[in-house]
Amino acid sequence: MPRFPVIPEDKMRQLLEPPTGRVRLMIDSDTYNEIDDQFAIAWALLSQDKLDIEGALAEPYSHRHHRDPLRQAYDLLKADRNATLPEKAQGYRRSALNMLDIGTSPHDTIFYDPDEGMEQSYQEIIKVYEMLGENPEGKVFRGSTDYLHSLDEPIDSPAARFLIERAMARDDEPLYVAAIGCVTNIASAMLMEPEIITRMVVTWTSSYPSFTGLSNLPSLNLMQDPLASQLLFDSGVPHVYLPGYYVGEQLKISLPDMERWVRGKGKIGDYLYHLYMNNPIHAMRGINDHFGRTWTIWDLINFAWLIEPEWVATRLLTSPILTDDLYYKQAPGRHLMREGYDIDRDAIFRDFFTKLEKAPSL
Repeated sequence: MPRFPVIPEDKMRQLLEPPTGRVRLMIDSDTYNEIDDQFAIAWALLSQDKLDIEGALAEPYSHRHHRDPLRQAYDLLKADRNATLPEKAQGYRRSALNMLDIGTSPHDTIFYDPDEGMEQSYQEIIKVYEMLGENPEGKVFRGSTDYLHSLDEPIDSPAARFLIERAMARDDEPLYVAAIGCVTNIASAMLMEPEIITRMVVTWTSSYPSFTGLSNLPSLNLMQDPLASQLLFDSGVPHVYLPGYYVGEQLKISLPDMERWVRGKGKIGDYLYHLYMNNPIHAMRGINDHFGRTWTIWDLINFAWLIEPEWVATRLLTSPILTDDLYYKQAPGRHLMREGYDIDRDAIFRDFFTKLEKAPSL
């Protein structure tokens, strides 16, 4: 483990207190991964009375790990819908059968590599900024083109350097970093300049609550870059961990919600509605309808805690160890972190819908 400054417990408690007033903010996002990042960034840009947004960083992402087992399941089930699948393909049975039912194929589906995912995310951040009349110049930066392979080799990028610059710019107020993707940019910046852990607070959404004892493998934000994820829990950086499963997962929205409260609310509202109707994750799961369905807008949780901490119930506890097989393990003597355990779904969406009403019609 690289050497990082040790933040005294009284200072850590202070940094982990729910924020009051307007906060300095950096957004770190894999925006093109699905559709929730665009909702979250739009809400942040419409909440600048509470959020002093200093920039946005594009993270890498890839669904390439789904490609081979999904294709294997599809090919075997195409020959025999009752076929026994190999262990790695078993979790893809439903998606493969859905694809067969609607006449699509994973062989025609695009699975981006991490560098392509980062570039797509960079362009998507710019699109959301411009739809809301915000100038992205000097504010939006390309991030890592790959994941960490060693803690001795941080990935230098414009995003990592900009994060270091903004974190070190002031020592009177911390820079909050809303991490809504994997944390490669953040981990690289910390490895390049360890002192920044004393100047920032990272809020990150991923995976299960730390006490569940479940494998964190399903969480894309966590499993894409295990080294970066482990570093976030081990480094001692002030960390507000906002679990996706059970907690952020409550942030579901339906097609009637979208039609009534989002569509027609400026250019950004129409774009978010388009994304909802054309969700790329639906394509990978063989879904082509919205009957009786909802979708989780996971990433709103980060900004909800920053805008109004009472909307996201949290508590202080000690940071777990994230093991190499991606389980959480409790251990004595660990530093403090803050963890979310519940949310007020309705209050969050009411604020989001209210602000969309005021979105510019560009």
